[in-house]
Amino acid sequence: MTKKETNEKIAKAYGSSLPMSTKVSVEICKFLRGKNLNNAIATLKRVLELKEAVPYTRFNNDIGHKPGIGPGRYPQKASTHFLTLLESVKANALAKNLDTNNLKIIFLVANKASRPWRAGRQRRRKAKKTHVEIKVEEIIPENKTKKQNTKVPVKATPIQTEKIEKEITKTETKPIEGIKE
Repeated sequence: MTKKETNEKIAKAYGSSLPMSTKVSVEICKFLRGKNLNNAIATLKRVLELKEAVPYTRFNNDIGHKPGIGPGRYPQKASTHFLTLLESVKANALAKNLDTNNLKIIFLVANKASRPWRAGRQRRRKAKKTHVEIKVEEIIPENKTKKQNTKVPVKATPIQTEKIEKEITKTETKPIEGIKE
């Protein structure tokens, strides 16, 4: 495939200076990368409902364990921003006439953005900002089942049936010893 052909099957979305933690965003990116787009959206909705936790693999000091995954959390704020970006990339793919059911997340990265000062009475704090970039590609599903016998049964011609009948009549049936009829 040439580069031009692959660019036609790719949709992108970019979130600039989103007000969320970069560390949490890195964990969410690792969690969603490589998934089907519709599955990723459903997964983030379950995270928002506190039914599925995001596993923390890199930034996991002093994080409680969740059933079946180990250290993890339910990042609400970052999940809402990721959900809007995933919906945006889905709309971009729809505008490019891509099949939205066969989209796979091929590139998902979070980078640290500028950290401006927030206001405070006694002292100031730096705000958490993150850039997020998403690319999805239309994947054509291959048949996972192997080709079964696709041969169409052919009916025997009258000449072939005559040959078969002659072969059957040529063979003699011998009675089996010890069996009385």
